[in-house]
Amino acid sequence: MAEVRLSIAGREYIVTCRDGEEDRLIHLGQLVDAKAREAGGAAGGLNESRLLLFAALLLADQVQDGSGTPKSADTTTTGIDDEQALQMAQSLVKLAERIETFASGLEDRARDA
Repeated sequence: MAEVRLSIAGREYIVTCRDGEEDRLIHLGQLVDAKAREAGGAAGGLNESRLLLFAALLLADQVQDGSGTPKSADTTTTGIDDEQALQMAQSLVKLAERIETFASGLEDRARDA
C-alpha cells in the first residue's frame, strides 16, 4: 500500500491507496480541493465538514446533471467513470455528515465542561 498526502481546502490528509494509483488519487484530491474552494468562495464561513459536504454535492451535481466527471478531469488519465465519481461524491457526503456529528458532540461536551 502506498501513502499519498492530499491538500484539500487548506488541510493536509494522508490517504492510503494501492501501489500504482498514487497519481490518480492525487488528481482526484485536486478535483475535490477545487470544488471545496469553489464552495467556500460561494458560501463563505463554512466549517470544514460543511465545506466538504458542499464540495461533494457540487461533484455529485455535475455527475447527476449529465456533465459527467468534473470539467478538469480527464477519464483517460484518471481512469474513473461517472458511476465511480458519483460513488466518491456520495462517500464524501457521508464522511462530511459523520464529521459534522462528531464536531457537534465535541461542541456539546465543551459547553457542558
